[in-house]
Amino acid sequence: MIRLEHSLQAWPSPGFEATVKKELLAVAGHSLPLQQGLRQGSHALEGTVAPVLLGAEQHGDVIRLRLGLHYQSIIAGCSCADDPTPQDTLSEYCVIQLDIDRATAAATIRLLEEE
Repeated sequence: MIRLEHSLQAWPSPGFEATVKKELLAVAGHSLPLQQGLRQGSHALEGTVAPVLLGAEQHGDVIRLRLGLHYQSIIAGCSCADDPTPQDTLSEYCVIQLDIDRATAAATIRLLEEE
C-alpha cells in the first residue's frame, strides 16, 4: 500500500492535481496496475506513465480519484537475430480509481473497466 501524504495535504487546493501526478509518478512502477491494463503489448514500460486526472470527489473519509494512465508497452520476443517481433513501443491507456484515506493518507488503487 502506498501513502500519498502530500496529495492529502494539497486537497482541495488548486495545486492538488499537480501534487497527485508528482506523487503517483514517484511510485508508479510498482504500485500501478499497468500490466493488468495492457490491451496491445505484453510488457508494460514503467517509466512511461503520464497520468490524467479525470475526476476527484470527497466521499466521507475518502478522497476518490479517477485517473487515466497513458503509458507504453512492448511485445516481448526472444531477442534472437531472426525474431520477427519488432521492439517498437505501443501506446496503452487504462483508467484507475485511487482512494486516499483522509486519516492515514493510505491509498488503494484498482483498475476500472473501460466505459
